[in-house]
Amino acid sequence: MTTSMLDRPVKGPTFRPVALSRRIKNAIATSAFVAAFGIALIPLVWVLYIVIEKGWHGVTKSGWWTRSLQGVLPQSFAGGIYHALYGTIVQSGIAAIMAIPLGLMAGIFLVEYGRGRLARVTTFMVDVLAGVPSIVAALFIFSLWISTLGFPQSAFAVSLALVLLMLPVVVRSTEEMLKLVPDELREASYALGIPKWKTIARIVVPTALPGIISGVLLSIARVIGETAPVLVLVGYARSINFDVFDGNMASLPLLIYTELVNPQPAGQMRVWGAALTLIVVVAFLMVLAAVATRLLTRKR
Repeated sequence: MTTSMLDRPVKGPTFRPVALSRRIKNAIATSAFVAAFGIALIPLVWVLYIVIEKGWHGVTKSGWWTRSLQGVLPQSFAGGIYHALYGTIVQSGIAAIMAIPLGLMAGIFLVEYGRGRLARVTTFMVDVLAGVPSIVAALFIFSLWISTLGFPQSAFAVSLALVLLMLPVVVRSTEEMLKLVPDELREASYALGIPKWKTIARIVVPTALPGIISGVLLSIARVIGETAPVLVLVGYARSINFDVFDGNMASLPLLIYTELVNPQPAGQMRVWGAALTLIVVVAFLMVLAAVATRLLTRKR
């Protein structure tokens, strides 16, 4: 007499224990990743500790943020970095005003319109420009803007060199953020009869705006500490200069380079204080990028 299929006991799924070798491999891989992270973190923490330890006295000194070094003797602990901080902000700001629109339009072109030889050439040139050292960009601006066109060394020339360094970062960040926008949003807009340019302006760009803003702020933080352009294209001034088209203008990297030759303790205090100030400015931009991304993402 045969047993019916319904009368047979139903067996549950069987789970085999994870092999010991797999658990050992997983533990080894986890340990390797944690160790690599720790090794990479050691120099970063070390640098921050040294800069904060040596530069804290200068940053907290009275007048550090509100005074320049005009009339201050090399061995005197007076004065501050007001003129250098102003020069850094102005030079980076002018470069951002020129680089951000160009980078945004280039990124939109590559993602939304880029087809054929022109798009391939543009992508290749952006890749090449991303690998150009800052000294090469400075020498190019020097040969074109100063030697060929006859303009004087100035903060504006520094900004032109910074544009060449910012542009590929803005283009790449814009391009990657626009690629993350789902094609369904574009297709839905086209189905409603909305033109392509308005779809890009009203749908695509606002959707990718948090990531684009983060990329823009990171590009500014990337060029704000460049030393080669300020060494080649402008001279150092111990006082503030409001004319960006003529005359010397200080910046934080240029102040650090200039004060390195000062053997006095006051000179070393200014070097480490300016280095800590530069780190604070870059960290502020990073925090601003994170806050802007979070706020814009919440609104979505």
